[in-house]
Formats: sequence, structure tokens, C-alpha cells
Amino acid sequence: MTGNIYKISGPQPENKTVSELLASAVLILKDAGLENPNLDAEVLLAFCMKEMRSGFLAHPERVVPVHMREIFASLLEKRMKGEPVAYLTGEKEFWSLSFKVDRRVLIPRPDTEIIIEEALRFVAENFGRGIRLSILEIGTGSGAISVALASELPCADITATDISKEALELASLNIAVHNVGQKVRLKNGSLFENVTGKFDLIVSNPPYISEAEYAGLSREVRDYEPVKALVSGPDGTECHESIIAGARDFLNPGGALFLEIGALQKQKIEEILKKEGYNRIAFRKDYAGLFRVAEARRT
Repeated sequence: MTGNIYKISGPQPENKTVSELLASAVLILKDAGLENPNLDAEVLLAFCMKEMRSGFLAHPERVVPVHMREIFASLLEKRMKGEPVAYLTGEKEFWSLSFKVDRRVLIPRPDTEIIIEEALRFVAENFGRGIRLSILEIGTGSGAISVALASELPCADITATDISKEALELASLNIAVHNVGQKVRLKNGSLFENVTGKFDLIVSNPPYISEAEYAGLSREVRDYEPVKALVSGPDGTECHESIIAGARDFLNPGGALFLEIGALQKQKIEEILKKEGYNRIAFRKDYAGLFRVAEARRT
């Protein structure tokens, strides 16, 4: 493996083109057992060359400077050990927006965009254009959900909380980058701690991995992403239970709660919602056909 990396970064006299570097990198990543070696190699090389993927892929014959090859080789070594591409590049796309990410926060997933879709549907069905609405996000992490909602809803007033001060530092940076600081306020605290007022909409992508499931996660997730953002007790639903119980005191009448859930948690979450007196309970599947978002209304 070291030899393969050396072929990319070593002091060879010959030039190395984009196509040659990618071919070598793909073999290296395949040998390491990674699932998407082609995509990973392209994203990392684009990052090193400070270009869009489409730009350098259109000219595979281009020679890559030695200093960029060395950076590329360094990133490949880290990727071989399982470090996620998003942490290596420091950014991740979510809702067609670019977010800064590092090991302080969970990497935003495409599945979480289902929450945005459902929240926007709820707003469109229940609020007229120009009417102000208040939104609370519990566990904002990188700020991806709140920033995405702020970008879509000109009249939204959003409060976003997180127990991690380190995560809020990164969320603050993403809020500034996307120029939504007038719409999104950050608060440090666990769940509803330090939250005041009532909200038309509460959203959350809480931890929902059980303690037993955590041991079986891929090394990319288990060894690099923050445990507190992933694991929620022996059943994976402890955080959901706390949010569901607390949200009723913070929702306006007719307000909606949206929660991301694990693929096998629908029945348990539905039982908890009914027990706590919610109505109009519904579930939305993701594009892989797995239950992903729970919705409920306050009476």
C-alpha cells in the first residue's frame, strides 16, 4: 500500500496527469475496501486542485503539479484509514448548499433533506406568504437544517440549539457564510434547556443509533463522527422520547413536530407520540423506501 502511495507522491522525474493519478488512487482505495473509490478519488483530487470535478475531468491529460500530488497522497492515506471525505475536505453539500464540517459535528446526510421537504410542505399548507413563523431546531450540529430552512423561508424566525459548544462554533460559521444570521439564533443547552417562547414548527435529527448498533457501524462513522450525535441509549429512541415529551409545551396549537428516525423505529415512535397526546401522526419514507421522518401535530 505504501508503494502505491509513493507512486503518486514520490520524486519521480515523469509528469503525472489527472487520469494517471485517478487510476492509481482508485486502485489504492479499492485495496483499502472503500465503497466508492472513484468518487472519493475525484472529490479529493478536485479539492487538491481547487477546482470543480467537472473542470479537471474534462481535461484528463493535464499534468498535476508535484505539490498537489503530495497533498493528494496525504489525503489518500487518511482516507485509506477510514476518515470521511467530508472531514478531509472540510465541507459537505446539503440542500444544494455547501457546509463547513469537521469532527465536531455529524456529517449532513442526503436522507435528512426529507425533513426540509416535509417542513416546507407543512409551511406551504398552513401559512400564507409573508406570514412570520417561528421554528425551533433541537440538536443543530453544523446548522445544516436551520440554514436550509432559513434559505427557503424569508419570514422564518429560527432558534437552533445544541448541547455542544464546539458544534455551535461551527454552526455559527455556517450561518455567517450563508448570510442568515438575522434569521437564526443559536443557544447552548440540552434539548429544551434555555429555550423560551412558542413555535409553529419544531424539527430535529436526534441521535437514533442504539448502543448495540453502534458497534456494528462502519469505521468511517464509528471512528470519526461524534458519538453523542449518533447514540441514544439501548433502544436508540431515548432522545426521541425526551423531545416528544417536551415539545408539546413549546408548540403553538396546531404546530408540528418533525423528527428523523431510524428505519426500524416507526412503530416505537408512533406509540410514544400517541402516548404523549399528539394527533395527525404520519411518517415519510426516504428515497430508498425506508421510514425516515415522523410528523405529529399538537392538539
